[in-house]
Amino acid sequence: MPRPTTVHQRHRAAGAADRDWLLRCYTLRATDSLAAAVVMYAVPLLVLTLTHSPGWAGLAFLLEWLPRLAAIAGAGPVIDRYSPRTAVLATSLLRGVGALATLIGLTLGAGVWLVLVFGVLAGMLAEAAYLANEAVAAEAGRRVGERAHRVQSVFTGTDQAALLIGPLIGGLLLLAGPALLLVTVAILSVVTASVAASVRTHRPHLHVVSDPVAGHPLAGLATGLGALRRTPALAWLVGALACVNLASGLLQVSAPITVTRTLHHSSAAVGAVWSIAAALSLAAVAVAHRAIDRFGLFAVGTASAAAMCTATLASALAPNFSLYAAAVGLLMAGEGAVTVVLRTARARLIPERAFAATLATTVLIVLAPLPLAGLLVALWPADHLRLLVTITAVVVSAGTWACFRGLHAHRATWTVAEDAEPVLKAG
Repeated sequence: MPRPTTVHQRHRAAGAADRDWLLRCYTLRATDSLAAAVVMYAVPLLVLTLTHSPGWAGLAFLLEWLPRLAAIAGAGPVIDRYSPRTAVLATSLLRGVGALATLIGLTLGAGVWLVLVFGVLAGMLAEAAYLANEAVAAEAGRRVGERAHRVQSVFTGTDQAALLIGPLIGGLLLLAGPALLLVTVAILSVVTASVAASVRTHRPHLHVVSDPVAGHPLAGLATGLGALRRTPALAWLVGALACVNLASGLLQVSAPITVTRTLHHSSAAVGAVWSIAAALSLAAVAVAHRAIDRFGLFAVGTASAAAMCTATLASALAPNFSLYAAAVGLLMAGEGAVTVVLRTARARLIPERAFAATLATTVLIVLAPLPLAGLLVALWPADHLRLLVTITAVVVSAGTWACFRGLHAHRATWTVAEDAEPVLKAG
């Protein structure tokens, strides 16, 4: 009789250790996402505050996102070779140092160029940390088996909660000046680094890939593209998400201009718009896994993408602040549900070997439209910005329809995936 008791105690101890590890992963994701969200939304707004130029704000968004793509291509193979914990620790410390250096530079009289440089640095670091956190999230999903999409829902909800709080914090802190904003970013970065240091690197499941991708970043990109060619369903899904991301990115960069110049509200109202929208997105994420259980991955993804396209067009036509905020909220809700779909699908379809390199390729494609959105706003006349949003809504709708038609043509792949992995329909 003593032996079963001992085995039972070991199982309980192992379960407690796994729950503790998962909680630490959730906390790590929360602090890192919050710091990244504050920077992402505050940098273009800070540039607009300093220059009063929509063109500069669009350029800031472009310069913030364009280097992120290069960082994604290079970070995937590096994370495959080293541990995700090391990546999050290093990026957090560098972001904190960058925030303090920017604060010192502005105090000494440096111009807006320093804020742009910090935006570039913070953007690259955010994408490297995102890939590392996604690698941990995918391994967590594999560990819990049938509850994988629920774990992915928690990670997505964590990101959306950061988007709920981040813009509000950024908008409010900017009312007191850039110094308090940069100090807050530095503090969040230090907290993230502390949490990352507490995640044990010797645990085998933190090393997601057994055989790292050899060579330079292009080797990892080739690996990822090969995986997409072998998995048409994932390729069509990534294409659809790239389309709707163009709409999302255009609203992100144009919102400060629309709210402050067209609708005549303060910078704090910009943060309020995105915080309200993120709250709706958080609610959508909360019910997404139940919708996937009932209707399936494809149906939820289609409906969510359609909602995003509709919201983009509605934002261009909104005559007042309330309707504009409602349109942005609908867009963010659709984006939250789509994100759950993407993370659930790719955690199933991407092979464990060279996971981070393949993940980097999919993220690279999905995020590529964001710097394009910044470039469009920078070049487009500010007085006709809503026309740009309208045209984008039409183009995005057509592209999304084409991608989901291709995805439907490969529905057999989805059927096989759902039959092989009951998690897509089982709670």
